[in-house]
Amino acid sequence: MEECKIKNLYNLEETMASEIFKDSTYPWEVLPKIENFIIELGKTLDEEKYRKIGEDIWIAKSATVAPTAYIKGPAIIGENAEIRHCAFIRGKAIIGEGAVVGNSTEVKNSILFNKALAPHYNYVGDTILGYKAHMGAGSITSNVKSDKKLVVVKTETEKIETGLKKFGAMIGDGVEVGCGTVLNPGTVIGKNSNIYPLSSVRKTVPANSIYKNQNEIVEKI
Repeated sequence: MEECKIKNLYNLEETMASEIFKDSTYPWEVLPKIENFIIELGKTLDEEKYRKIGEDIWIAKSATVAPTAYIKGPAIIGENAEIRHCAFIRGKAIIGEGAVVGNSTEVKNSILFNKALAPHYNYVGDTILGYKAHMGAGSITSNVKSDKKLVVVKTETEKIETGLKKFGAMIGDGVEVGCGTVLNPGTVIGKNSNIYPLSSVRKTVPANSIYKNQNEIVEKI
């Protein structure tokens, strides 16, 4: 399960939420902590750079937020982030520096690292989207199993019981998720991998791979 560890998925220098990961081995372990972490982090933000709006919502003064966007707290919108037309931030969300939440995209209980992109019709729930990771138009994270059982992270040879009913995807730095893709509950995608459009992804995708289908995952050359 080395490929699923925080240290192998994310550059913690590229998120304001680095402290939340410090006592964890796997990134999904932080999902239940996001709400309280935001409230405490928000209190420490530089008032010269951030303004507090409503209850537990902090927005960087350099961020661009469309008047049609909806943001529910607790939430932090980082410097130079862009929240576009009709974006729906449902709370418990950290949007990193230069990140984009786009047209009709919904985000909840998730962390977007710096320059992460969810720009067109995406659902990002109970998910961590790494530095410069990109979700193609219409791609979503499915965060609850159809049988409502707890999510298990699986590789070809191992599995980890997470104890979580809601768990979307752990998407590593530099990942490209193709348009119209569904990332099933408990999906983990290693750094710099590419997912073909219209895929249905389960289990773990190794770093530096091209995912064509469940039976054809090839190493990038």
